[in-house]
Amino acid sequence: MDDLVAFFKDYVLSGVIYLKLIVGLGNPGAKYAKTRHNTGFRAVKTIADEIGIQETDYRRNALWAEGEIAGRPVVLAQPCSYMNKSGPVVRKLLNEFELSPPDLIVIHDDLDLPVGKIRIKWGGSTAGHRGLDSIVNSIRTREFGRIRLGIGRPPKEVEVSSYVLTDFSEKEEELISEACSKTVSALEVLLKEGYQMAMNDFN
Repeated sequence: MDDLVAFFKDYVLSGVIYLKLIVGLGNPGAKYAKTRHNTGFRAVKTIADEIGIQETDYRRNALWAEGEIAGRPVVLAQPCSYMNKSGPVVRKLLNEFELSPPDLIVIHDDLDLPVGKIRIKWGGSTAGHRGLDSIVNSIRTREFGRIRLGIGRPPKEVEVSSYVLTDFSEKEEELISEACSKTVSALEVLLKEGYQMAMNDFN
C-alpha cells in the first residue's frame, strides 16, 4: 500500500498526472442493490467494468480499486457504511491516499434530475442529500466534485425516504444503465480537460 501511495505521489509532484478518488454513494447489501439510492454504487461498478478493473480490496470500511481513466490514475471506491454515514469513510480514504477534498469526485443519485440525466458540478449545496451531508460534515468543506445521476421525483403521495429505496421500472433501467456508462466518458473529459469543459459537454 505504501508503495502505491508513493508511486502516485511521484506523479503528483511531477505535475504530469494527478490521482483522483472517485466515490460512488449507496447502501450496502443485496436488498438495496437495485434501488434508486444506489445509483452511485452502480456507476462506480460500471466504470470499473469498462476500464477493466477486476480486483478490489477492502480497507477503511470501503471496497476500492485503483486503475486509470484517460491515462490518469484513479481510485474507485464504494463505502461499506450506510448512505448517511459515508462521510467518515470518505475522510479516511482521503487520508489513506494523502489526498485533499479537491481530489475527490462523488457520484450520487439526484432527485432533482429526470431519470438517466447526468450533471457535473463543483461544490455548492448538497440539496439535502444525506450522503453528501455526511461527507461535508466529515471533511469540513463543500469544495469537491460531484457527478449527479437523475432518479426523478416521486409522486406527491409517496415519501422521498421511501421512493429512493424503490427499484427502477424496466424502462427506467435502460435509462439509468446508459447514464452509468456515460459517466465514463464524462470522467475522461473531466480528468483531461477540467470541470468547465466537462460541464460544457455533459450538462
